[in-house]
Amino acid sequence: MLDTNDAHSSGAEIPDVQGSPDSRNITIDKVGVKDLRHPVRIQDRNGLDQHTVANFNMYVELPHNFKGTHMSRFVEILSRHEREISVDSFRSILQETRDHLDAGTSHIEMAFPFFLEKAAPVTGVKSLMDYQVTFIGESSGDLSSTEVRVVVPVTSLCPCSKKISDYGAHNQRSHVTVSVRSKSLIWIEEIIDIVEQEASCELYGLLKRPDEKFVTEKAYENPKFVEDMVRDVASRLNDDERIDRYVVEAENFESIHNHSAYAQITFDRDA
Repeated sequence: MLDTNDAHSSGAEIPDVQGSPDSRNITIDKVGVKDLRHPVRIQDRNGLDQHTVANFNMYVELPHNFKGTHMSRFVEILSRHEREISVDSFRSILQETRDHLDAGTSHIEMAFPFFLEKAAPVTGVKSLMDYQVTFIGESSGDLSSTEVRVVVPVTSLCPCSKKISDYGAHNQRSHVTVSVRSKSLIWIEEIIDIVEQEASCELYGLLKRPDEKFVTEKAYENPKFVEDMVRDVASRLNDDERIDRYVVEAENFESIHNHSAYAQITFDRDA
């Protein structure tokens, strides 16, 4: 939808249909654009910038008395920042969205792949691992909040399978998702470290045969139910005073079933 708020080049006034009144007296909680791709800069824990592409969902609240919002203004906001969108500018974009669209509430989700170089545990061969990260921000009145969500793929090995089998145990790739709201900066890598340390074994982009032997045996010696993983990660997060609220989810893509095993823990320090 185009923003028709400007005058036509001929000098004739173009009607602003979106800004016209609406008589149904129903407020819309979120209206805006989804899956808008834009280049961004993400600084890692070592102070280096990663240049990647993020998917944006950008919304505002629409009061009951307006017919529509000006969709093009969301694109204008991102375009003004060009490639300089970062974690810090994400917060300012949140406020800028409210101001530019004359809204009481704004909500932005920015999802992007984050890469870490990892060395295999035995041979030391290096490769990249990617993690899906989402920044979620909301601004309303004098309050604003920002949350970071990280999906960490890991290996889990079933304790029951190991216990009842004469040899072997079934294992699978699992996704542990951690959503954190904190009062001060928490690096993406900190969240990844916690999850990988509490799984049966972490994943690597590249493994040689000695590495494959190592990770297979490590997982076998460290079996975890889906319940174990969420509890162990939650225990680590509980000890971090920077964290106000978190949600930990684990999903095991079972290798002996056609369904997943799932567990979730939610914690709010002020609740």
